[in-house]
Amino acid sequence: MSLPTPSQSQPRTQRIPLDRLNTAAVTTVEPLLLRCCGSRRWARRIAAHRPYPDREALLAAADEASYDLTSADLREALICESAAHPLEGEPQLGVLAAHTALRAAHGAYERKFGHAFLCCVDGFAVQERLDQVLAGIRLRLENDADEEWAVTAEELRRLARGRLGRLVTSDSPR
Repeated sequence: MSLPTPSQSQPRTQRIPLDRLNTAAVTTVEPLLLRCCGSRRWARRIAAHRPYPDREALLAAADEASYDLTSADLREALICESAAHPLEGEPQLGVLAAHTALRAAHGAYERKFGHAFLCCVDGFAVQERLDQVLAGIRLRLENDADEEWAVTAEELRRLARGRLGRLVTSDSPR
């Protein structure tokens, strides 16, 4: 769940062929990568290790870069995320009570942990996502700060991987 930041003003649905990602100037690639993960170190690392032979190698590099994020890198990425946004890429579900509960849960989470709640819902049906987020936030409010920091880092990795996977196509445009 996230809000577009100024560096994310274009929709995340923009797609780029892998060969273009591999050959484009760093100044073109880094803003695209920052829409996947708000850590400049993460984006620079992905850009610096180009070219990638295939999409799977790119996603593996994204995972590795995510695992190497420092606390400062994670904090930087969390600034680009916001709990106030509806489920990313989802139409408004129109269930006022559920969204009110979600906003209240996000507020409690942010007060307790001091950062946005992240929850990757890739793989869940659209109609299940709101319930998954509500259940996840309630469960994770029971975590201590250290445990939640580790969970947040893993959710950021999963979100970045999914976003990068949706950004990059395997084929060149014809």
